[in-house]
Amino acid sequence: MVSLYFPQCVVSFVLFAQAVGAMDTFIAAVYEHAVILPNKTESPVSNEEALLLINKNIDILENAIKLAARQGAHIIVTPEDGIYGWIFTRETIYPYLEDIPDPEVNWIPCRDPKRFGFTPVQERLSCLAKENSIYIVANIGDKKPCNTTDPQCPRDGRYQYNTNVVFDSEGRLTARYHKYNLFEPEIQFDFPKDSELVTFDTPFGKFGVFTCFDIFSYDPAVMVVKDSRVDSVLLPTAWYNTLPLLSAVPFHSAWARAMGVNVLAANTHNTRMHMTGSGIYSPDAVRVYYYDMETENGQLLLSELRSRPRQHGFPAEVDWSAYARTVKPFSSEQADFQGTIYFDEFSFTKLMGSAGNYTVCQKDLCCHLTYKMSESRMDEAYVLGAFDGLHTVEGQYYLQICTLLKCQTTNLRTCGEPVGSAFTKFEEFSLSGTFGTKYVFPQIVLSGSQLALERYYEVSRDGRLRSRGGAPLPVLVMALYGRVFERDPPRLGQGPGKVQ
Repeated sequence: MVSLYFPQCVVSFVLFAQAVGAMDTFIAAVYEHAVILPNKTESPVSNEEALLLINKNIDILENAIKLAARQGAHIIVTPEDGIYGWIFTRETIYPYLEDIPDPEVNWIPCRDPKRFGFTPVQERLSCLAKENSIYIVANIGDKKPCNTTDPQCPRDGRYQYNTNVVFDSEGRLTARYHKYNLFEPEIQFDFPKDSELVTFDTPFGKFGVFTCFDIFSYDPAVMVVKDSRVDSVLLPTAWYNTLPLLSAVPFHSAWARAMGVNVLAANTHNTRMHMTGSGIYSPDAVRVYYYDMETENGQLLLSELRSRPRQHGFPAEVDWSAYARTVKPFSSEQADFQGTIYFDEFSFTKLMGSAGNYTVCQKDLCCHLTYKMSESRMDEAYVLGAFDGLHTVEGQYYLQICTLLKCQTTNLRTCGEPVGSAFTKFEEFSLSGTFGTKYVFPQIVLSGSQLALERYYEVSRDGRLRSRGGAPLPVLVMALYGRVFERDPPRLGQGPGKVQ
């Protein structure tokens, strides 16, 4: 059974929009899928056994697609690895792969399924799109033969790519994207030789598509927004949350806000792997999201979005270091201390008292915090942290981060460890930093891993993440998460490289 979350105010819009043909807005859908995984094996299964598992997953996705279409959705995004999972070696994934042609061939698999060989997955997805008059975004595997004339050709004579496909409402293959920045554990796939900026036009805006770990990159993530000028980004992902700073919903929603585009993010659902967190985000608001570490249920989300948000002035240009450069570092009698968040060594300083001003620095980054709590609790500890450096585990990418976070216990050695609840409430706050990048992603996560509503905070044009007043907020973590792309290795997931 597919559960559904759909704001009631949108239903009347759907009927109205269909009646008058207005496409200045559209209905977006994402489905967080609890993938049926294969048994782990050292040898490949038969094509028939692989297709049996694939169809079990597509049966569930089909129910979500049909329900979304009945609710008026124009497009639906399904997760990365959503059709067969991720428990594979290079050899054992092979029976699950298909040859996916370039969309320029103008192919509707539902009408001509044998044109490119045995392609039952593409045929079924095409027919689902055609029969339900909806765009479908799915993640499958592509295989491409190669030979010894290609010096990079793998020994088995083929390339294998983590691939997103898009079928339009007529069932036509509209887009194909090969994931460029593979996550380190993706040993079953090859890196594409070149990156692709994959886009396609619809009556409800221009879309770009990439996958999961790509969102950390300049190429293709920033480039598809900056150079291709897309309105919306489609993000199939298999994202395991690494609290406190890299949870899917806060990061994806912050990315949408900072880049000025809609983001439709569909995550896989597997609580054992800490995988949950899907959503539909616009530059000015989190429209709807799902985060559930308690059950193993999938979830369908729908929301109305502006087709072309750039026309509405989002986002305002932010100079992320403007305010922080004018601030004289706040003095403190206590010494900073070191702590680790996701293998990165932060510089921390503890907050003392119910109000104060603090500065903590690391290398070129100084983070400034002004705050006021409702009360200072003896059973909870908070710190201000700074990190300025190259992250080197499961990929390499350069970060500058300012964060206010709750420690797991009052023992400061636990600062940076995951924590789920907070009772300390912040009435006022202002967080800023001397960032050396314009790509900064602000986020605030509250007790219970809930997002702070936009009406409670703002990002000023001089680079401050600050309170707007209203209800005091039980903060787990707030962060300004900066990416310094020019100091990244050539490709995020390919291990050590020359830092540019």
